[in-house]
Amino acid sequence: MRRGARGTARAAAQARRRARRLARRRARRSGARPRCDARRRRRLRVRAQPRRPHGPQRRAAVGAVGGRRGRRRAHRPRLRRPRRGAGGLAHDRVGVVPVRCDRPQVPPRGVRPRPRDDPRDAGRPVRRDDPTLRGEPAGWRRPLRRARLSGPVPRAYLDHASASVLRPSAQAAMIPFLAANPGDPGRLHAEGRTTRVAVEQAREQVAACFGARPREVVFTATGPEAVNTAIWGAVERARADGDRAHLVTTAVEQSAVLEACARTGLAVTVVGVDGLGRCAAASVVEALQPDTALVSVQLANHEVGTVQTAVPEIVAAARAHGVLVHVDASAAAGHVPVDFGALGADLCSVDGASWGAPRGAAALLVRRGLRLPPFVVGGAQERARRAGLEDVPAIVGFGAAAAEVAEALPTEAAAARSLTDLVTAAATAVPGVVRYGDPEVRLPHLVCLGIAGVEAEPVLLGLDQRGVAVHSGSSCSSELLEPSPVLAAMGVDAERSLRVSVGWSSTRSDVEQFAVAFPEVVGRLRALRNEESP
Repeated sequence: MRRGARGTARAAAQARRRARRLARRRARRSGARPRCDARRRRRLRVRAQPRRPHGPQRRAAVGAVGGRRGRRRAHRPRLRRPRRGAGGLAHDRVGVVPVRCDRPQVPPRGVRPRPRDDPRDAGRPVRRDDPTLRGEPAGWRRPLRRARLSGPVPRAYLDHASASVLRPSAQAAMIPFLAANPGDPGRLHAEGRTTRVAVEQAREQVAACFGARPREVVFTATGPEAVNTAIWGAVERARADGDRAHLVTTAVEQSAVLEACARTGLAVTVVGVDGLGRCAAASVVEALQPDTALVSVQLANHEVGTVQTAVPEIVAAARAHGVLVHVDASAAAGHVPVDFGALGADLCSVDGASWGAPRGAAALLVRRGLRLPPFVVGGAQERARRAGLEDVPAIVGFGAAAAEVAEALPTEAAAARSLTDLVTAAATAVPGVVRYGDPEVRLPHLVCLGIAGVEAEPVLLGLDQRGVAVHSGSSCSSELLEPSPVLAAMGVDAERSLRVSVGWSSTRSDVEQFAVAFPEVVGRLRALRNEESP
């Protein structure tokens, strides 16, 4: 009897399976699709349901809400993720998660995938069932859409005037002092002597790069610190004399110079410039007074790139009047030749962040025999001219980068000028875009652009989204997109400028990426502006 009962149950199960297969075939032929309907004991049966569009136009999943009551009520599954080997459409081959009760997941059973609904069949032709395209000819077929894999956008870094890429030679020189050799250069033990030798070697390298004597080099942490050391040292020296209380500078200096002069409490004469950012030597000479303590003038502009060819004449005139001269070469160092001895200035500040030296390393060149009170007090380091423990890794890297630049400057300057010429040609081809600054006597690595009708911030953000990094204004105003005082002094639009600068690691592909992205960003912003205007 048991064998007969088993045979009867097996035959009944086979009959039910055949009935389900026939039901699925009839559903396919009639243009309907199978639907999973839950029964008691977590069994599923197939019901025919009118065909719905699949893809983004598909309606809510079957059984997500509601359901029939009684013996044959559904347990309201929410259809989620495809699972191989079950389900009708690709969207139905999913695990089942209850909506209104904490039941375990119920894997659907007994439903096979329809042909060409498996994710592995992506790209094979299928029938388009989108009701919005019913006007297409009969039999029109298309492949399944593939997901677009948006990888990382390639970056083009064109803000080297703010901070450039660390040179490999500088990195190699820094590593031994980052991992070991912790000695203080001012100590007499072996570790201290080792670091002292490294610091003095870097001092010689920096001096050779900028035409100075090693004893004239005073290491500082940043370019603004070197500027403040020069200005405040000259002011304290003048106050000690008691008869000098006047400073002279120009309107296109970096903010460290202008703010330091303003905070001294002395009278300050700010000399204007022309439309290209050039300062006339005669204007500076006219501003000199009998009580002038210091003249501070830049060698090249940090924002528009104009090189001040009148600096030697200004230095000679000031020295003839017995006035100290500070030349700010922070923007020019590493890009054009800087010869401290040939300039004849008393003080010269240089910074290495824009030409591949490590950040946190700069220098003030002090003429031999000139005694200045220190700006940072509290120690006898740097021959009592700058207190504080020397940053040995940064100083060593600064020296290595200076040694490399001293040899590679002509080649790197020519390469940078060719790249900035391409930037200028691509940018000025856009209507309403002009270039600021002297087009000939300029820094080779820097271009300042004026964009009519578009502010700087949206252009920066648009280029950044397309993988291009540029800046507006100077590196001193990195977080403040305020009107540029340099451009205001030149008499041009101070709110719509863009600074593009290349470095030793820049390539032609970086400039080409900018040349493609810049017209698109400017055109899009102008179109949006025209739509908003009445």
